Amino acid sequence: MFTGLITEVGKVKKIESGESSAIFTITAPDSVLDLAIGDSIAVNGTCLTVTSLTPDAFTADVMIQTLSLTSLAQLVVGSPTNLELAAKMDLRMGGHIVQGHVDGTGTVVQLLPGDKWAKLDVKAPAHLTKYVVPQGSIALDGVSLTVGSIDDSTDIITVWLIPETLAKTNLSHKAPGDLVNIEVDVLAKYVERLVSKGALDGR
Repeated sequence: MFTGLITEVGKVKKIESGESSAIFTITAPDSVLDLAIGDSIAVNGTCLTVTSLTPDAFTADVMIQTLSLTSLAQLVVGSPTNLELAAKMDLRMGGHIVQGHVDGTGTVVQLLPGDKWAKLDVKAPAHLTKYVVPQGSIALDGVSLTVGSIDDSTDIITVWLIPETLAKTNLSHKAPGDLVNIEVDVLAKYVERLVSKGALDGR
């Protein structure tokens, strides 16, 4: 489990592509200090398993399903990546509950800088917007954010990025047309499941 608070921005060092998978090597000098083989790490919000380590990088296998459902297939050597180590339960939990299970990808519409923040508009898949509410939580490329607004007529979600977020994540590099991984609030999906199964009616 993760919290959506990015611990380091890494950089893709190498990609080895196969027929049904890929091997990513990501430079992450800070993260590797607290990693072991078999540990989980979120890469742009996608939970991956560390398969090998060097003093400044880690390697992870990415299956074809993950490549097809996330924006990881768009990464190239040199791409900046948001990294988050798995949460420790003995520490304060900032952000919100993020599983690292990407629900889909959205497309950046615009990133507008301001004096104290930047406005990021993302067009989301229509089937995901039902889980999004203003002032609710959403993870974009693994970053825990508060939804500013959502336009149901266009499926465009607006979030506001503070300078800290811009400085410590890869969101400042986003341009129109870029894909971002979206993970909606898992609590909304549980509520939908309960309602659909009639659990709230006592059945």
